[in-house]
Amino acid sequence: MADLFAGFEPAPPADAAVSDDAPLADRLRPRTLGEVVGQEHLTGPDGAIGRMVAAGRLSSMILWGPPGTGKTTIARLLADAVGLRFAPISAVFSGVADLKKVFAEAREHARMGKRTLLFVDEIHRFNRAQQDGFLPYVEDGTVTLVGATTENPSFELNAALLSRAQVLILHRLARPALDQLIDRAEAEVGRPLPLAESARDALVASADGDGRFLLNQVETLFSVDIREPLDAAGLSAFLQRRVAVYDKDREGHYNLISALHKSIRGSDPQAALYYLARMLTAGEEPLFVLRRLIRAAVEDIGMADPQALVQCIAAKDTYDFLGSPEGELAIVQACLYLATAPKSNAAYMAQKKAWRSAKETGSLMPPANILNAPTKLMKQIGYGAGYEYDHDADGGFSGANYWPDELPPQTFYEPTQRGYEKRVAERLAWWEERRHARSD
Repeated sequence: MADLFAGFEPAPPADAAVSDDAPLADRLRPRTLGEVVGQEHLTGPDGAIGRMVAAGRLSSMILWGPPGTGKTTIARLLADAVGLRFAPISAVFSGVADLKKVFAEAREHARMGKRTLLFVDEIHRFNRAQQDGFLPYVEDGTVTLVGATTENPSFELNAALLSRAQVLILHRLARPALDQLIDRAEAEVGRPLPLAESARDALVASADGDGRFLLNQVETLFSVDIREPLDAAGLSAFLQRRVAVYDKDREGHYNLISALHKSIRGSDPQAALYYLARMLTAGEEPLFVLRRLIRAAVEDIGMADPQALVQCIAAKDTYDFLGSPEGELAIVQACLYLATAPKSNAAYMAQKKAWRSAKETGSLMPPANILNAPTKLMKQIGYGAGYEYDHDADGGFSGANYWPDELPPQTFYEPTQRGYEKRVAERLAWWEERRHARSD
């Protein structure tokens, strides 16, 4: 099977000796599930993986989590823990022909009484048809599938495959777990990192929850002769700054724009500005952000402050005129304006009600009094008869009926008592009183 695993060699058994020349991350790779850090909610006695191992039987699973959180390590240790043959492949390097070879070999081993744990790294990179190819072999027990993905399985994997596998979520490594990795690295090397406390904090923060990245940075620090401990500024100059993980066409993109919108809706300008900064500093297209701000202006503020929409359009024009980075300040101003504005979704709700009514009532004719009568025939059949010109009425309001004869007046728009909309509500109430007075 050497051709199958070209470029993706199987990991050595957990208890295999690792060369002193191996990368630090390999030398520190856990040898038991108990040594895996940061995923105790899965690997602990009460976790899904812990319970499976205790029972000695695994179900197929999808390990979903950020890079550097231990997906490959957990899969390898699972095979060791329950005595399965470990067969790793990568969706980056493999195709249908490779999968067929893997399944054929798994069946041969099954005949000899050895079941196979098939670990598929980057499983989301297989297309839908390729994913369907796993189904019969998972169903008949030829393989126990453990897939690893950094992408949301709901979006990237077939429903049929998801129904046959348990999705387990790995967490981004928190500070205590990253500190443990540094402690293990220092014990392995036999000396402490040449860092002041502030620099150690900065190093952990720069890892952004990625254990592999952290260990690579630690190895870089150990590989050179640093005579005096570095402070945070010295560390920053020594190590290249890491850009936050952000895929503009994947789930992180939608998570952050959702967080921005909901922070605005919740009137938290500080959180809104944070998510705005997360997106723009990671390279998000400013016009994408502006489109969502405009949507928030009309959905969540509306008539409570009609200037919100004006501010957003002005921000878009300003950005078009100035470009980056100067134009981004206009986006910030619009974001803060929306977050601090009075909120109302009355216009949004009114739209949904009106659209529903229009679909349900069909092609009802407007009342004859408000129809134009440009021809003699139309006048003869009553078009425009009895129309009252509101500007000639007392207060500029006639109180006439504008609804189809078959449809009683409906209420779609119900303004709140917040912001400018409070004045609108008072005006509507006054008009309604006049209508009732007229009908009486």
